[in-house]
Amino acid sequence: MSVREEIIGNARLLLGDCREILPTLTGVDAVVTDPPYGIGITKSHRISTSRGFGGVDWDESTPDAATIAAIVSMAPSAIVWGGNYFDLPPTRCVLVWDKINEGRDFADLEMAWTNIDAVARIFRRRPMNMDGGKVHPTQKPIELMRWCLEKVPAAKTIMDPFMGSGSTGVACAQLGRKFVGIEVNPTYYEIALRRIEEASKQGDLIRDVLPQTKPEQRGLEL
Repeated sequence: MSVREEIIGNARLLLGDCREILPTLTGVDAVVTDPPYGIGITKSHRISTSRGFGGVDWDESTPDAATIAAIVSMAPSAIVWGGNYFDLPPTRCVLVWDKINEGRDFADLEMAWTNIDAVARIFRRRPMNMDGGKVHPTQKPIELMRWCLEKVPAAKTIMDPFMGSGSTGVACAQLGRKFVGIEVNPTYYEIALRRIEEASKQGDLIRDVLPQTKPEQRGLEL
């Protein structure tokens, strides 16, 4: 499979299959990613291609165990959203996104597996009206991804091998981190290019005006 590469600011963005690209990469300090969980979300009555989402088969299967193992071994630190769907080692630092669901039909929370030596934490934020508009069925809020990056403060280069619409890359641009993103779907790749380019242009200004207060969080008793 041919690989397209674009450089935008401190971001290196690759269109291709991460299984082929990962062996060519070095110098990654942390993996922060949100792989497809294989839960068939595109079958949901709330999700349709008429909303502009790119493709109907992106979530039909999960990455295999070898791919997940390769991904988490790429860097000293790893945060994998939906980690509860994969065969990963035990961890004490689970990250939880509490969606403040209030009885709606989507899940109350999502969980991320990490290899970070820290206590479990909860981030609380509703997903509605996300970052100017939702362009991916399982798009993560940029604020959530900035929160994740706070958990790996020493990591200078962040990789997301399932880049999707680029929320991790946008958070990196806003916080002045280097980013390597891989996406196999051309539609989402183009969306990520646009979002990360916009964030890179505004990065210095955004870093100056980001709120100093952090989302409510507390330890999670496991």
